[in-house]
Amino acid sequence: MFRLLSKESNIFSIPVYIGFLLLSVTAFNVFSLNSLSLIPTLITVAGIALGYFGFNTIGLTYQTHLPLFLYTFFVFAFFPGSIDIGIATALFTNSFLILIMTSTNDDFRRKSYLIVGAILAVNFIFLPATWPMAIFALLHILGTSNRIGLHIFRLFYGVFLIAMSYFSVMYFLGNHSWNEAYFPFTAFKFHNDYGQLLYLLPVILMMAYAIFDHFIHYNKKSPISKFKYSFMLLFFTAQLITVVLYMGDHYEYLLLLALPASIILSRFLRFTKRGWQKELGLWVIIGCVIAFKIAGYQ
Repeated sequence: MFRLLSKESNIFSIPVYIGFLLLSVTAFNVFSLNSLSLIPTLITVAGIALGYFGFNTIGLTYQTHLPLFLYTFFVFAFFPGSIDIGIATALFTNSFLILIMTSTNDDFRRKSYLIVGAILAVNFIFLPATWPMAIFALLHILGTSNRIGLHIFRLFYGVFLIAMSYFSVMYFLGNHSWNEAYFPFTAFKFHNDYGQLLYLLPVILMMAYAIFDHFIHYNKKSPISKFKYSFMLLFFTAQLITVVLYMGDHYEYLLLLALPASIILSRFLRFTKRGWQKELGLWVIIGCVIAFKIAGYQ
């Protein structure tokens, strides 16, 4: 199966994976479709669809089917019967940010930090727990920009425009008090019950080893591969902070890790030396993800 998924994908593969994902989610939630919120579900689907296109812009997966396949299974496992509007918006905006910040058009990317700031502000309004994405954007500017001051100004100006628009609208609607939810450092929701998460332990260990293996062979990587992988690790870390600090018992937060985890694991399996290890690793991931999904219905 690994050899089949190692073949090169094309633009027509993405609608197939999206269709398969929608059918799978519908089948597992056939009795709770009436409880699905239409707008959050549509935003989530849009964000997931953009995530498929993000694999090509990031350029770390050699345009094979494997990362698309893993991404599909992760989304299927972590997508509940209904989803919060905050998580849905975060998925959409994160995918949009990846498409902008990994664009091959340098001029477009550098002039888009105003949009990036606006997107970060919208993301924070809907889900304050996504504040680590602002740190990710700042680190990205510091590491890639030749005009750091200008681009940071554009970033914060984009945040300012959305913030002023939002506060103005809320004031005229009669909301004159500050919502404590916008102080994210006071709303930690650490997870206490690890029963269902234990099914993902082999995948977590595989992820940790994949990152460790990358740094062991760091000097063998090309400069562009080092840069792109560092970008993905920063993005993954920002999402992981949100998940660890605020997930609690809401496993849909794990959807934020689906895209970076798919890239990291697909690269790890690709560069594993022995064929049987690649095949075994793939089936371990599939088995753990399906077990996690089934455990959620018990």
